[in-house]
Amino acid sequence: MKNTIHPIVVFLMFRINWKKLLPIGAIITITFALLQTKMLPYQLMTPNSSLPNTNHFDTNLKSQLTPLIGDKQPEAIKMGPVTLLNSSGQLVQPIEVVQEKVKVTQRRYQIDVIKPNISMKPSSSFSLSASERRHKRYLRDIKKLSPYEALVYAKKEIDSVSVSIDDHDPNLYSPLFKNVSIFERSYELMELILKVYIYPDGKRPIFHNPYLRGIYSSEGWFMKFMEASRQFVTKDPEKAHLFYLPYSARQLQRAIYVPNSHNIKPLSLFLRDYVNKLASKYPFWNRTRGSDHFLVACHDWGPYTLKEHEELTKNTIKALCNADTSEGIFIAGKDVSLPETTIENPRRPLRNIGGKKTSQRPILAFFAGRMHGRVRPVLLKHWANKHKNMIISGTISYKTSQIHMKSSKYCICPMGFEVNSPRIVEAVYYECVPVIIADNFVPPFNEVLNWSAFSVIVAENDILKLKEILEGIPIKRYLTMQHNVKMLQRHFYWNRSPVKFDMFHMILHSIWLSRLNQIQIPTSS
Repeated sequence: MKNTIHPIVVFLMFRINWKKLLPIGAIITITFALLQTKMLPYQLMTPNSSLPNTNHFDTNLKSQLTPLIGDKQPEAIKMGPVTLLNSSGQLVQPIEVVQEKVKVTQRRYQIDVIKPNISMKPSSSFSLSASERRHKRYLRDIKKLSPYEALVYAKKEIDSVSVSIDDHDPNLYSPLFKNVSIFERSYELMELILKVYIYPDGKRPIFHNPYLRGIYSSEGWFMKFMEASRQFVTKDPEKAHLFYLPYSARQLQRAIYVPNSHNIKPLSLFLRDYVNKLASKYPFWNRTRGSDHFLVACHDWGPYTLKEHEELTKNTIKALCNADTSEGIFIAGKDVSLPETTIENPRRPLRNIGGKKTSQRPILAFFAGRMHGRVRPVLLKHWANKHKNMIISGTISYKTSQIHMKSSKYCICPMGFEVNSPRIVEAVYYECVPVIIADNFVPPFNEVLNWSAFSVIVAENDILKLKEILEGIPIKRYLTMQHNVKMLQRHFYWNRSPVKFDMFHMILHSIWLSRLNQIQIPTSS
């Protein structure tokens, strides 16, 4: 290091001619000074010369802020009321906006900004309108009611609904309903009040294990959405208005039934023992003898697996696809007709929905399927290969059947071994007017829907008159029904997640309505 520094020091002291270098440095310094002088925004002047007058800037600023300097503790500046809109576009009550206070000291240019000590959250008296406050109190009062008191209140509310109300939810199409005003009010109260307790008892695969594929999938989709619902499910049974027995009739058949045994009594005994266990473990069944409990079963055997338990058969609210009033198990007005739906792909439950335009439906009537039960053989015997515009046949591929349904004006939905048929919902999906042939059958959601507005019901004894009946329907009437079928679709959709007024909510509403119908309100004398 020393060997390196020493030559540098010797060079600077003895090799450089400093006398010649100093004048050169002086010239460079003066040159840079002149250049900087030329680049200033105004020329340098002598101390006695007049500088640019900036006093008027001080005067203007002071005149603008004078009102703020009057006191040592300045007042807040208040601006006029500001009218705001909430997220729905409605006017919110005006609130005064307090501007930041500005304090100017006597020292030039020094401005202190003082932020007001106010909360950014508006007062509740300003944030809520009078109607919103009333609604909030209304909800609070509803929550204070016991489950039975809430049901009584809902019953009275529905009974007092005016039929003449015309302002309805845009998702509700009035011609589909017997009374759309009553349905809408009942549905609103269901969303507001209803709480369901789901028994945790029971092991898979029969319990808590929804089966989502095939013609019996309705019970599985309902179970799936019911158990996942945060809106309707309560963990506190004392707050419940309904109690759900979470078993699958389809899974029960798969787990217990011995193939070709033709004996379903073991299934009935299994359910009997399950209900007896609940009744001994919890107090809720015995309080009402099961009348505030419900089950959802779509398998054809659903009604018959209940026979070994009398209270389960007579008192429980039963949502059944096999809604046959002639068997003495399904009770119209108390029990619920469950739609039977065919789901091929649970990941895409609404696949292939839709149909052709009315002008592109050359087939008058279509049916294809297995020849079992008392109705289908008669239908095939009298109408197979009889007319070009009627296709009545035995089993064909599912895809071909879809094509024909989408090209038909009317889709024949005859009963099979039991009164229910998945073709009713399929016809709705494919925008084909369903023709139901099944005596003693209660159509789905019959308590609220007006089935005459979008379907044709033919008695079993009138099968010979089928073509005459269908051709006798005026074209205007058919167009109305076909339009109504399109409007009906949303109420029969199994969406991947529940949507207001869809199949899940329609089933739950029918169960809710059945529970309300149990409430007897004494008439005032």
